Amino acid sequence: MNHALRLLTVLGGSILLTVAAGWAADLLLRRADARHPETPLWNSLRRCRPALQIVMLAALLRGAHGQTGWQPLQEHEAAVGRTLSLALIGAGAWLIVGVASAAVESGYARYAAGTRDPARLRRVRTQVTLITRVVTAVVAVVAAAAMLLTFPSFRALGTSVLASAGIIGIVAGVAAQSTLGNLFAGFQIAFGDMVRIGDTVVVAGEWGVVEDITLTFLAVRTWDERRLTMPVSYFTTRPFENWSRGGVQMTGTVFLHCDHSAPVDLMRDKLQEILHDCPEWDGRGWDLAVTETTPSTIVVRAIVTAKDADDLWTVRCAVRERLVAWLAEKHTEALPRVVLAPAQESGAGRSAAGWGVTLDKPGSPSPQGR
Repeated sequence: MNHALRLLTVLGGSILLTVAAGWAADLLLRRADARHPETPLWNSLRRCRPALQIVMLAALLRGAHGQTGWQPLQEHEAAVGRTLSLALIGAGAWLIVGVASAAVESGYARYAAGTRDPARLRRVRTQVTLITRVVTAVVAVVAAAAMLLTFPSFRALGTSVLASAGIIGIVAGVAAQSTLGNLFAGFQIAFGDMVRIGDTVVVAGEWGVVEDITLTFLAVRTWDERRLTMPVSYFTTRPFENWSRGGVQMTGTVFLHCDHSAPVDLMRDKLQEILHDCPEWDGRGWDLAVTETTPSTIVVRAIVTAKDADDLWTVRCAVRERLVAWLAEKHTEALPRVVLAPAQESGAGRSAAGWGVTLDKPGSPSPQGR
């Protein structure tokens, strides 16, 4: 009975102390957040309360479970102690990652509040994301190693591993060459400012926006909501288009194939009218000119500008649709035509019915029809 009472005292006391410590920490963080609402650090740290309570409970039970004198605990003291140690290490790693993430996110939030440059914000956001993931990976590896070292067999194994660390390092480096290449490429992207979260890029012939960057892969969201997952080493070894580099303002083109009789001057006036009615056009510039001619058509190129890639797409579609509709309504003769009428007979020649080819003599096409 005395042992059961001591067990309940140790267990109940540990739980009460853990709950009280968690409540006190949460109260202090709420007061700090009320005094300093300009920074989200204190409110973010409140999310670490469960990890803190598990650390305290595991530490208290780890130190006091041997004082209960309860026979089952004494018979399995090594297993119970190891279990509590594993819980303490895991919860400690969770707490460290939570605190580090809260500190990094708070620093980014304060930086974002005082910066109005979108490109710089995207760069810092990319770096913050990768730094958080690096810290998480390092803490997880250290915690896993610490957990393994709680087992005596792994401690003995550690000596032999350290003795052959050179050979293992060479083998691991060769085996994980691709993984390590992606890892270093991730750092190069983050701190070399090659591509950032939110950038508009064209990769593998696909247009999209960079949605996520990790240490090993990069996700691009295309215009039709598909996700392209690509290794980060792709962006350090191959050329790609970054439309957000050096500013998000863009210039685009619209090509129209018209008949040689197309009223180019009137089309130029109509383009100006369309752009003035289009809210997505940023007013920086426009132009319309004949850039190519073929035996049957001319190629008219319209140049338009917009503040970003999304607006540029909208402006190009609007110009293309309205110019074609205006030509179809007002100048039908300006649209390209395919003539399939039979040629008129003259002299000894005769027409090839349905093909518009004039023959000089039966079975022999004229030079005009070749």
